Formats: sequence, structure tokens, C-alpha cells
Amino acid sequence: MEDMYKILVNEKFEYQVKAEALETLDIVPTAKDGYHVLKGNKPFHITVLNADFNAKTYSINVNSEVYQVRIEDQLDLMIDQMGFALSTARDVGMIEAPMPGLILDINVRVGQTVNEDDPLLILEAMKMENVITSPRDGIIKTVNVKKGEAVDKKNVLIEFE
Repeated sequence: MEDMYKILVNEKFEYQVKAEALETLDIVPTAKDGYHVLKGNKPFHITVLNADFNAKTYSINVNSEVYQVRIEDQLDLMIDQMGFALSTARDVGMIEAPMPGLILDINVRVGQTVNEDDPLLILEAMKMENVITSPRDGIIKTVNVKKGEAVDKKNVLIEFE
């Protein structure tokens, strides 16, 4: 499976971009948050105005125009394909493995109270470490995996009370 990104600009325009296409860009840093990009012999002066790495949202200035950009990576696209949505997060009773992988670390124990977005565990998949976070506030009912254990897609990892 090739690396693919979905880029949403100003909540209106959506682009699917292959990672290899990004590698063909001629990018030169010009300042701490500034870049000169050459694509198809056309120059772009880019400044990153604001970056929220956790939400994967950015405010960028391109040739004096400001854009709001959200970038979704391969894991985000898989989760979306599986039907997870923010609107259903409050009803989640268990966390399933979004893909096959290896449990690198477990950050919670049975009976522990967690808040939304607290890290629950780290799943290594596709040569990437993916932090699985809590979709809601709750209490951990069961932890069904151990550190170092291999899991398949849809395996129940953690259940909430």
C-alpha cells in the first residue's frame, strides 16, 4: 500500500496526494517557518503561521494568501474507512485495533480513569508508531493485550466501563 495523504484546504477543497509526489517538490527553507517551493517552474513563498501537530491543522501563507489546511495521513484515512467518527466517540465502549500490528507500550491499567485524548497504548504498524488515544472520558474495564503482543485488525484492545 502506498503512502497517501488527504489535504483539506479552507474546509472546501480536498486533494489526495501520494507521498512520492511530495518528494518531487523543490523545497528550500528560507526562515524558521518559511520556505521557497518550486513546482513546475512556478515559485511559491510559504510561511507557516500556526501549526497544531496533534490536530494536524495548519495556517499557512502562500504568496500572500492565507489558507487553513488539515492533513490526514494513512492511519487517519484507514480510521475514516472503518467508520469511526468524532460524533460517535462518546458511545465507544471498546477500542479495536485499526490495523494489524505490535503493541509497543500500554499506558493504562484496569480501573484507571482516563480523559478524552489521553494516550492508551502504542501500536506499531506499517513501520510507524501510532498512539491510540481515548475517544472519551471513562474508566478502563479491561486491557486485553500485553506489551510485545501482535494483534490483528479488529482485535479488542481495551474496554471501557
